[in-house]
Amino acid sequence: MFFERHEGGERAVLVHLEGQDERTREDPQEFVELVNSAGADITAFLTVNRHHPSPRFLIGAGKVEELQATVAEHEADLVIFNHVLTPSQERNLERELKCRVIDRTGLILDIFAQRARTHEGKLQVELAQLDHLSTRLVRGWTHLERQKGGIGLRGPGETQLETDRRLLRERIKQITRRLAKVRSQREQARRSRRRAEIPVVSLVGYTNAGKSTLFNVVTSSAVYAADQLFATLDPTLRRIELDDIGPAILADTVGFIRHLPHKLVEAFRATLEESSQADLLLHIIDAADPDRTSHIEQVVKVLTEIDAIELPILEVYNKIDLLENVEPHIQRDESGVPVRVWVSAQQGLGLELVQQAMAERLGQDVIQESVLLEHAEARLRAQFYAVGAVVEERIADDGRQQLDLRLQRSDFNRLLKREGWLPDVFLQQHTLQ
Repeated sequence: MFFERHEGGERAVLVHLEGQDERTREDPQEFVELVNSAGADITAFLTVNRHHPSPRFLIGAGKVEELQATVAEHEADLVIFNHVLTPSQERNLERELKCRVIDRTGLILDIFAQRARTHEGKLQVELAQLDHLSTRLVRGWTHLERQKGGIGLRGPGETQLETDRRLLRERIKQITRRLAKVRSQREQARRSRRRAEIPVVSLVGYTNAGKSTLFNVVTSSAVYAADQLFATLDPTLRRIELDDIGPAILADTVGFIRHLPHKLVEAFRATLEESSQADLLLHIIDAADPDRTSHIEQVVKVLTEIDAIELPILEVYNKIDLLENVEPHIQRDESGVPVRVWVSAQQGLGLELVQQAMAERLGQDVIQESVLLEHAEARLRAQFYAVGAVVEERIADDGRQQLDLRLQRSDFNRLLKREGWLPDVFLQQHTLQ
């Protein structure tokens, strides 16, 4: 991998800026959790009040000297800023501090690099890293420069910097082509599921809200889950059975975070498409988190970016075991439709309610009809029985078979199309008028 990253255990000094515009302000507690998740050892935390960021260092010259002394005192290997640094600010700070400096984007990229498990995930991380790195190439190879004049040396040539940039561009093109192929394969798989009319439920939510834990207990899987930010990076799909619905696909996806760099959203767009193409979104919310309101806003923001905000959403408030006097329950709207479920995935509380609410939301389009079949339509009758749609059967007064049906509209339509019927025409001719 091109991007240089630490393996954990490095001594880090953290720098947090206060006084910034509310839209760009970062949460110091979340910052600390991110650093811990990356595996660095925090030796000092420096808060800087800065209303007007310096173009050279982001922070003032006096604070740079203070930071320099802090780095020397703690023998730090790394300084991490809870803010986005420009390439020149990063270089200037490294020159002054005599150690490596990374910003919030670089930190998130590092965590992503550690968490990626699948081939696709690693490609997505590398693409984001290369994109980030491409703006940070500096002219540090002058001894290899080949643009000097002189006999035998005239003519075209390129500096090492230009070589690096060219190699980066070629690698980025290569990864983009591979990801396009992966995206095509994903789209084929989605088309197959649509043809089979199997509903897809996607888990979304702020990082560390408990998505993977809930996913594991509902699907009886063993997806990596830990109390840390971005424990899950790669999407995982599992088949589940829901009452009245039958088979459904449950997808676990990467968590969102405040001020997620746009380039990361772009790099992970293929992964996030699992959410944008779902039939239902389960928005997992940490009920015990004091910042849950702002976290919900961040999730809504990312869902808007990937064109998934219009999809049906069922909110799941997780970790109720950390709250007092809150029992597992379903909240419904004025129409009786489930909109919110309160559970604890860790303690296994209310999980049956999640499945019930999912079935209800997916089953809002359930057909309940009493149809009359001729004896010649025995094959269609057998197919209704095969999908478990027949609630009751009796003989009508005119001798026809009367079936009370309950099934998904999609299954109903598929069965009728297979027999050459248009659903509306079939219902007109086979129901009691």
